[in-house]
Amino acid sequence: MVDITHKSFTLRKAIATATVKTSSEKTISAIENRTVPKGDIFEFSRASALFAVKKTSDVIPDCHPLPVEYTSVTFKIENLSVIISVEVHTIYKTGVEVEAMHGASVAALVMYDMLKPIDKKVEIENIRLVEKQGGKTDLNKFLNNELKVAVVVCSDSVSKGLKEDSSGKAICDALEKYQISNVEYQIIPDDFDTIQKTLTKLKDNDHDLVIFTGGTGLSSRDQTPEAVSPMIDRPIPGIMETARNYGQQRIKTAMLSRGVAGFSGNTLVITLPGSKKAVEESMEALFPQILHVFQLNDNKIH
Repeated sequence: MVDITHKSFTLRKAIATATVKTSSEKTISAIENRTVPKGDIFEFSRASALFAVKKTSDVIPDCHPLPVEYTSVTFKIENLSVIISVEVHTIYKTGVEVEAMHGASVAALVMYDMLKPIDKKVEIENIRLVEKQGGKTDLNKFLNNELKVAVVVCSDSVSKGLKEDSSGKAICDALEKYQISNVEYQIIPDDFDTIQKTLTKLKDNDHDLVIFTGGTGLSSRDQTPEAVSPMIDRPIPGIMETARNYGQQRIKTAMLSRGVAGFSGNTLVITLPGSKKAVEESMEALFPQILHVFQLNDNKIH
C-alpha cells in the first residue's frame, strides 16, 4: 500500500452514487409498494452498502483500513431509475472516496439481484464520485505564491563552513512544493544578538514569513527561542503544539523541541528544529494550512 505515515488526521467526506435503471413502470411500482418478491430492496441495499463501506479494504488491495465514523445511504426514484447515494465520513489520513463508491456499487448489485426476477432488462449505470472533502484538495485553497519568505539557518558549524546545511534546504524544497518561490536563504551563527538583528532586518524588508531552523534544542548554544520570543507580540501557540504533536507520533523526543511561533509585527515567525528529518516533519504538519493566516484581513500581503 502507499505510505501515508507522513499525513495528518483530518475530516474526510465523500459522496458517491450509482444508478439502477429499470425497464418499466411496473418495476418501479413494485419497488415503491415494497412488493418485490425477494423483499424490500431499499432495506437490503442499505444494509449491503453499510457492510461494503466497512469492508472496502478487504476487497480493494491498495485501500487502507480506516475508521468509518458515519455512513448514510439514501435512495431517489427518477423516472424509471433508482439513484443510490452513499455518504461516508472519517477522521483519518486518507480519504473515503473508494469506500463510498464501493458502498454504492454493492447496493446497486443487491438491487439488481433482487429485481432481475421481475425485470430482465434492469441495468446498473453511472457509478461515480459526486463530492469529496478534506485532504490535499481542500488544502490547495491555502496556496499563495505571492508571499515574501525568508529561511534562516541558525548554526555555528554551518556558518563556519564546517558542516553543510540540509535543514534549510529542506524547508526551501517544501516551500517550492507549495508554490512559494520568493524565498531568501541565509545562514547565521546560533547567536542571540545575530538572530534578533536578522529578524529585525527581515521585518524591515517586509517579509511575510520568516522560518528559522536550528537552535531550538537543549544545549547551551541553542538560543533561537530566547532570541525570538521577546520579538513576538502575537504568539500562536497552536503552531508549535501541532508540530510537536506530529513529531511525537513518530519519535518521542520531539517533545523536547522548544520552538515558538507567532507574529512579530506583520511578519509570521516560526522556529523549527535543526535536523533535516524534524524539519521535514514540521513542514508536513504545518503547511499549507498555516498559510491561511495570510488570507485574513488583518494580515494582508505587503
